[in-house]
Amino acid sequence: MVRRGVVAVVAVVALGLTPRAVAGQQAEVLLRIDDPRVVESSGLAASRRHGGVLWTHNDSGDAARLFAVGRDGRVLAILRFAGVQARDWEAMALGRDDRGEPALFAGDIGDNLGVWPSVTVYRVAEPARLRDATVRAERYRLRYPDGPHDAEALLVDPRGDRLYVASKDEAGGSLYQAPAELRSDRVNLLRLVRRVPALVTDGAFSPDGRLLVLRDYRAAYVYKASGGRLATVPLPLQQQGESIAFSPDGRSLLAGSEGAGSEIWRVPLPAAATARVAATTRPPPATPPSPPRSRTGPLPAVALAAVVALLAVTAGVARSRRRRPRA
Repeated sequence: MVRRGVVAVVAVVALGLTPRAVAGQQAEVLLRIDDPRVVESSGLAASRRHGGVLWTHNDSGDAARLFAVGRDGRVLAILRFAGVQARDWEAMALGRDDRGEPALFAGDIGDNLGVWPSVTVYRVAEPARLRDATVRAERYRLRYPDGPHDAEALLVDPRGDRLYVASKDEAGGSLYQAPAELRSDRVNLLRLVRRVPALVTDGAFSPDGRLLVLRDYRAAYVYKASGGRLATVPLPLQQQGESIAFSPDGRSLLAGSEGAGSEIWRVPLPAAATARVAATTRPPPATPPSPPRSRTGPLPAVALAAVVALLAVTAGVARSRRRRPRA
């Protein structure tokens, strides 16, 4: 069966383009994940405790574990979640624990067939030392107010640790907000706050909480947390671009992909997105705006149309390859 990677390669060859040309001349490969245990990197976060370290995890089919990846692309440590089964892990985010210490959130939020009555997010403390360990995770169950959804984007606002989930749908997804205080002893009801772009595969807040980003297979959409779209950032053509994170300085996006030996690209934010944003202590708005219907990038019009057409084929292939949910 044709894979997204094949479609992307065809696009590059047919149009005479490179991933760098698609994403802009300043885009560069930050690292290549060099470990045979990481074959479907689906979530991404830049460590707050360890400079140059990225956290990631595999998609469904793997154990419940997070990988710490160093600057050379090698795995430095593995955190295994005790007593947890990974049903369909799709995203992760940075946040803080009840003591205000750095924490890692893992989202078991994938639901390809839209059948699960609730999804789960796990929280563990980010370790001060990077070494293999088995850890106990805090478990939070979440329920959508309008029925089950597939989702691949988990965001945590660093200014108050408010959790958000963006659903993934071909007709356009939705952004949901969790309660200000998550409860581990009962199901937490999410609140629908507004529509988001179609096929959102990940999202993140900037380290200072003043920006947020959502991505699909083609581009990243950057917003002020206080409201208003700042930029649409073309992303590299990857085998299956699924993850997005901010660099620790908040001036670049880190874009990852599934697949063995996958690359993490660093894509600088345009000036429109890095200009001074008024600081605010309020939570992000309940209604971050959706991107405009007309999206443009650095490609010529004919080339852009061809890429969009190929991505439409990719979406069709993705539908035919949906996995069955685990019992």
